[in-house]
Amino acid sequence: MSRYDKMHYNRCGLSGLLLPTFSLGLWHNFGEIDDYQNAKELVHLSFDQGITHFDLANNYGPPPGSAEITFGKILKEGLMNYRDELIISSKAGWPMWDGPYGDWGSKKHLMASLEQSLKRMQIDYVDIFYHHRPDPNTPLEESMRTLDLMVRQGKALYVGISSYYAAETKKAIAILNDLGTPCLIHQPKYSMLDRWVEDGLLNVLDEEGVGCITFSSLAQGLLTNRYINGIPKDSRAASGRGNGAIESGQIQPNEIALANALNEMAQQRGQSLAQMALAWVLRDKRITSVLLGVSRKEQLLDSLKALEAGPFSQEELTQIDQLLQTHS
Repeated sequence: MSRYDKMHYNRCGLSGLLLPTFSLGLWHNFGEIDDYQNAKELVHLSFDQGITHFDLANNYGPPPGSAEITFGKILKEGLMNYRDELIISSKAGWPMWDGPYGDWGSKKHLMASLEQSLKRMQIDYVDIFYHHRPDPNTPLEESMRTLDLMVRQGKALYVGISSYYAAETKKAIAILNDLGTPCLIHQPKYSMLDRWVEDGLLNVLDEEGVGCITFSSLAQGLLTNRYINGIPKDSRAASGRGNGAIESGQIQPNEIALANALNEMAQQRGQSLAQMALAWVLRDKRITSVLLGVSRKEQLLDSLKALEAGPFSQEELTQIDQLLQTHS
């Protein structure tokens, strides 16, 4: 069976680009501190399963930049011949280097970040480059003009934004449209535990014909069976990784209780909790793709089965809403 027979591909907004229903995120587990062979096997297995999209950012690691170095090495050692079958994305806008140009959304920061990312990954261009978050002190026009410049220079094929609220998104889309470089996609955090995108953002993306790829849809493991009995010593929460990773002190008793309740419901559907959480995000047809963050091959293969249980009934969706309200 061809790898492409194993995956469904969705059109990204009104563009010509198709993205896999599940993409691989390299936020964690691909840094210098992680096992390289495991990282390589995860990337190869993902591609073999039809995942064509690999999502990075300049500061992914730890330390910052090391995930792109790891991915570049993996490409060079076996995947570069498949470059035209891969979608590689990166981002900039969170702290990366010291001084006034190592953060946010100035032209100086964004252009330098892209150049550094290309060198770390040993590639000539990225398929998608995102502004990672809005910059309150840089004119939005400057950040968007810089994204436009990247495309015109041939260093990015498409551009997107991440973590922009609805009004900011609408303005950014309008600026990019005027420049002639449409916004391809938005990358927000979205899960059962964080539903802010439902407050206008998804409507804007739908109206403007922009795709949506979600991150942290398993709430960094809270929406899996990983923490239903407490915090394992080998879990992400116990690792002290930094770089935005969940910490043990952030996991509250009500969240563990909620995970247990949702896990019981998932079992009734014949799913793991992770599978149900991913399927819940994908219930909304405005979602183009979901980023998976995995540390083991078993987690990846389990997640890819998320849609096998079939769509949710209205009764199940109501039950989930009630559980979320009860434990909020």
